[in-house]
Amino acid sequence: MVGHKVTYYIFTDQVSNIPAFTLGTGRKLVTLEAPSYQRWQDVSMRRMEMIRDQSHQRFIHEVDYLVCVDVDMRFSDEVGVEILSIVFGTLHPGFYTASREGFTYERRPESTAYIPRDEGDFYYAGGFFGGGTVEEVYRLTNFCHNAMMVDKERQIEAIWHDESYLNKYFLYQKPTKILSPEYLWDNDFAAPDFLKKRRFVAVSKNHNAIRNKRALQSVSGIEGNLHR
Repeated sequence: MVGHKVTYYIFTDQVSNIPAFTLGTGRKLVTLEAPSYQRWQDVSMRRMEMIRDQSHQRFIHEVDYLVCVDVDMRFSDEVGVEILSIVFGTLHPGFYTASREGFTYERRPESTAYIPRDEGDFYYAGGFFGGGTVEEVYRLTNFCHNAMMVDKERQIEAIWHDESYLNKYFLYQKPTKILSPEYLWDNDFAAPDFLKKRRFVAVSKNHNAIRNKRALQSVSGIEGNLHR
């Protein structure tokens, strides 16, 4: 968003670990404390609740457009106002050439994220969405969070967590703009010839090590509280 005012909102359960940044003119960083969860799945899913609540309480008063992105990513090329719309979705880099039958939608009818095998247009990534009015992002995240809570009562967890509910929302509430995988790429995938730019790229990491570390830290903290 070169040339525009930008506020970076960072959700984290480790506020004290956010380093000081020197930002350009018209840019500011706001750190928002988030609850800590033992399971990485809960960290991922509960962000819908956090975005929804902050959209109602804060974002609606401070910004015109709201873009929601994973934190473990790196901007490697320009991303500008061309992404903005009422609400956008981004094609998942692993499924943009797949047929509908190959999409990893939630297929259990008992889940609120359920999508029948004969429905669905695209498979959207959970790591880059929004780009629209705060009101529309509120509606999206409110739907996803409420659907998750219904499933939680039923002791169901959608196959790809918040991404499954995002895809269910976009099934019937079509995004007004769809971004190509150049806006959300993972270098673990072989890049096709037509992909001339990789604008927003996943940081290389060991997923299992990070997730196991979180689980061990949470268990250690629980044990410490019990001993005291």
